[in-house]
Amino acid sequence: MKPLRRACLRTALALATVPLLLSAMPSAHAVDAWPQRPIRLLVPYGPGGSSDVVARAVAVEMSRDLGQQVIVENKGGGQGTIATQEVARARPDGYTLILGHVGTLAVNPTMMPNLSYDPRRDFAPIVLLAKLPMVFAVGDKVPATTLPQFVALARAKPGVLNYGSAGNGSAGHLAFEMLKTAAAIDVVHVPYKGTGAQVTDLLAGNIDAAAAGIPGLLPHAQAGKIKILAVGSEHRLPILPDVPTVAEQGFAGFESSQWFGLLAPAGTPDAVVARLQAAANTALKSEAVQQRLAHDAAEPSGAGHAEFAAFIDAEERRWSKVVRDAHISAQ
Repeated sequence: MKPLRRACLRTALALATVPLLLSAMPSAHAVDAWPQRPIRLLVPYGPGGSSDVVARAVAVEMSRDLGQQVIVENKGGGQGTIATQEVARARPDGYTLILGHVGTLAVNPTMMPNLSYDPRRDFAPIVLLAKLPMVFAVGDKVPATTLPQFVALARAKPGVLNYGSAGNGSAGHLAFEMLKTAAAIDVVHVPYKGTGAQVTDLLAGNIDAAAAGIPGLLPHAQAGKIKILAVGSEHRLPILPDVPTVAEQGFAGFESSQWFGLLAPAGTPDAVVARLQAAANTALKSEAVQQRLAHDAAEPSGAGHAEFAAFIDAEERRWSKVVRDAHISAQ
């Protein structure tokens, strides 16, 4: 083949590929017009819990901002892995999102060696929505009104006292195991299938203590049926101004919170991620969401893509140590 002919052929082939490349790229107009249909937001746990409450409050306000409905779907099971895996494998077009949680993104990777998704590789973090501090409570028959008193009681009776959680690997389970390590106490774990069953047994005196988010425990504390000894946040909560933090009571640096954030499948266009982040932050500033979060003592965040990604990495490192030290495995 003559040189001129070869050159012409190469040029023709290169030009022929241009339309294909352009068709594979999202156009500026397509991104500007996004979204054009409803968006699914999967919650990896059942209805009624803190994850569900946060997701639904934010979804309503995001729907207003985006001009399309953000539909919340509860899809529990597998300690959050079923819904999280589904979103990891979904098309990266911004129409399928997951409500990320400390359990699914920071605990499961260590607790489940054969996890079906990778928090770093399979997702595009959008925004950290809120943190919900854990609180530590005891039944009204337990002779302790402060955390140091409970620690002293546990040290005097190693392996005798017990505590409940919403399940193996749950935020409450991890929080109490962190406390056990910090305080050098031996308290037996009793896992339940959800916060409701755990609180029922705490009220009945069948377990001595529990760690959970504010919503499940506060009404019973206000009724005088249980005692909240400490909050796991870095500072006291406005809703519980007289309850000191764990750190204040002799365990410097202690912090334990659930957290919730929005993520999309990896490969979602940056412009779509930015649009979702903006809508979520607008929702977090709305009066309705602020009131809903304040009711549950949840603290809004709004940290964006890069900051949220770094936060997930740091949380995974922190909780992986707790999982290994406490020998926690999926059951």
